[in-house]
This record gives sequence, structure tokens and C-alpha cells, in this order.
Amino acid sequence: MSQARQKLSETRRWVIKVGSSLVTAKGQGLDHAAIADWCAQIAQLRALGKQVVLVSSGAVAEGMARLGMKQRPATLHELQATAAVGQMGLVRAYEAEFNTHGIKAAQILLTHEDVADRGRYLNARNTFNTLLELGVVPVVNENDTVATDEIRFGDNDNLGGLTVNLIEGDVLVLLTDQEGLFDADPRIEPNARLVSEAELSDAKLQGMAGDSKGALGRGGMRTKLNAAYTAARSGAATVIAHGRKPEVLLSIARGEAVGSLLKPAQGVMAARKRWIAGQMQLRGRLHLDEGAVRVLREQGRSLLPVGVKRLEGEFLRGDLLALLAPDGSEVARGLSNYDADDATRILGARGDELAQRLGYVGEPELVHRDNLVLSRA
Repeated sequence: MSQARQKLSETRRWVIKVGSSLVTAKGQGLDHAAIADWCAQIAQLRALGKQVVLVSSGAVAEGMARLGMKQRPATLHELQATAAVGQMGLVRAYEAEFNTHGIKAAQILLTHEDVADRGRYLNARNTFNTLLELGVVPVVNENDTVATDEIRFGDNDNLGGLTVNLIEGDVLVLLTDQEGLFDADPRIEPNARLVSEAELSDAKLQGMAGDSKGALGRGGMRTKLNAAYTAARSGAATVIAHGRKPEVLLSIARGEAVGSLLKPAQGVMAARKRWIAGQMQLRGRLHLDEGAVRVLREQGRSLLPVGVKRLEGEFLRGDLLALLAPDGSEVARGLSNYDADDATRILGARGDELAQRLGYVGEPELVHRDNLVLSRA
């Protein structure tokens, strides 16, 4: 048993995500036997003193089965209606199985707006914490019925990673229909090897993750890797493993070499910065000069107007902006101290020029370092 695997056995807060390909019975509604097995394992995890949040796909697939659909709907309103029908069956299935173990379950449906607004984000975190302290297992899904394309999480892998940040979890477990992350596509390369453990700082990981996804799901291995990066902001490790492996969750809890363990390479990010990093709705872009890029990356300082060459977008004070290097790559994301009109007036300005250009005494920083998060290289 490796030291990293041993640490998994000592963790307390888990977020477990189950994908559509596992939850459904070959596209014919929910696989109740599989759901019963996971709930039984979660009951045993709780007996070991662990708190568990379950992120489950399957609402659209269950809705398709209930409505007699053969193919996944293509339009947003059809998907939303199908998810509304399927969500009934999904939550009932989990509630029934948890009840057999004397465990109460709660349904939590989230949209990106719930985590984009700081007040709603904190309220959601308090709700999760209260449920966990009461001994309840929250069952989380994206609120497909009301989410639009512009405010979607994109897939439940991403939702799982953000949920880890929300509750300050220790482990993200992504259950899928693959053994884990391979160094090549095992369907094409017969000699592909399973990556048992890796540091998320390893640049080679991106090349190992493909974009393939199932007919019922939206995610692939790349989305799972991105979810692992998100979870790492809380200092959480991620395990990608086959959900149909016998006692897979208990094996992970025992520290056994199951699936792929992806280890965080950085310390725990401050809660406010985790919230900023989790935002998905960019309102604008700032194009920086090389000097500003160096200051951000090497010195961790605020972004001053003098280092900004041009901007894009119509944004307000407090909106999320992408900060771009001269080659167009994203350096960081942060919350603007100015709206777009005032930001335009002070582009390239030194500190002693700001008041004259603005007509009032404003903030010296365009984006303060406390409201700025560096992007992954």
C-alpha cells in the first residue's frame, strides 16, 4: 500500500460521482441492482466515520425510458422535459435503497447560478454542511429542468469537482465504465497501461485523456481529469475507477490499488479563491503585456492598469474576467474593480494618472490579487 493510498483510508469527506453509463441498465432506465450495491457500500463508508455526498447522473436516461424514447433528445427544451420526468425515478431509487440501511437522503439540484452568486454559494455550503452533520446523504444533480446552455456545469464530473470545493471535501471518486486513466486509449492500443498513481502537475496527463463519451452521457476521460484539477483546489485527491468492480468504494477506503489515483500538487486554495476559480461565466477579457504576465505568475501581485493593452466585453465591477498573455493563452481569472467603460479609460495608465483619467479617485488595481486566481499552465 502506497503512502498516498494509505492517506485515502484516513479521509473523512467524500464526494462520489456515478456516471450515466453505470446508473442505467443498457439504456433501459435505471439499474436498481447497481444502485442498491453503491448505497450498501456508502452505508459501510458511513459506518467507518466518513461523510458522503453522492453526485448521480441518470435523470435524462431514466426519463427516456419512462417516455419510451430510443435516442437522447437533441433540443434543450426536450432534454429539460425528459430530465424532469427522469428525476422522479432517480431520487426515488436512491431514497428507497438508503432507507433499507436506515439512512436519510436529500435531493439537491444545482445550476451554475447557484455557485456564481457568492451569497447563494455560501448558503449552499451551509446547507450541505448541515445535512452532513445530521447524518444525511445529499444526492446531487444538475438542475437540468431550468439550466440553459449558458449556465450549465457541462457534465456531472465538473459538478462533482465543484461540490468538493463547496464542502471542502477530501476525496473525489469518479465511478465510470473504465478501469481508470490509461497512458493510451485501451480500445486502440492493446498495450495501454493503467495509470495507478500520478501527480496532477504531470503535463503528460492531458495527452492521456481522450474526449470519447457514451451515448447517454456528456463526459469523457478529459472531463474527469478537469474535475480532478478542480477538486485539487481544496487539496482533495481524485480516484477514477470502474463502478461495477465488486466493493470498489470499500477497496478505495481500505487504501487498495484500485483505479487511478490523481494526487493534488498544490496546497489548499482559500475558500474565496476556490469560488472565483469555479466561475464559468466570463464577462470580458483583458490582454496583458509580458511584464504584467511575469508579475502575476512569478510574484503573485495584483494586476495594475499599466500592464493592460486592450480589453474585450461589456462588463461591470465585480464581473469575472479572463487575463490573457500576448499569445492569447489564459494566465489568470479575476474579478474586475471597474466596469468596462472606466477600465477602457485607464488602460496602460500609471498610478498617478488614474484620478485624472477617471475624474475620481479609484482603486489602484484593475484586479486585486485577493480576487485573482492563476490558471493552470
